[in-house]
Amino acid sequence: MDRITIADLEVSYHLGVPDAERARPQRLLLTVELGLDFTAAAAADDLTRTIDYFALSRRLLAFGEGRSWKLIEKLAVDLAEFVIAETPAETVAVEVRKFILPETRHVSARVERRRDAAKKAAPAKVMPQRLDQHIRLGGRG
Repeated sequence: MDRITIADLEVSYHLGVPDAERARPQRLLLTVELGLDFTAAAAADDLTRTIDYFALSRRLLAFGEGRSWKLIEKLAVDLAEFVIAETPAETVAVEVRKFILPETRHVSARVERRRDAAKKAAPAKVMPQRLDQHIRLGGRG
């Protein structure tokens, strides 16, 4: 699979378990790897047949506006799902790096998602509601 990589995009998002840490945006670095077939784009030398990484980088810069996350893992998952939903990428890997522990260079979380897996995962979101309803009804329903 061919890849486009946006490496170390510097963003400012509200992230952290303690309220005080989330109170102000903090510097994070995002690396986003997009997997797709370049054949059509390369043959036509046409931006519309690939991913406009400049436009995507602008959207990622704005992704945190008005939002906050406690866990770096949740942020990484949300970013991966956003990229899969908003681009023609077949696969995406997202790494989020934060600079919170003074004894380390950084702490990071990395997730990978596939377009087909994202579609298959959608019905699973309904299951907990049904299970919860089943439990509330005492096993009936």
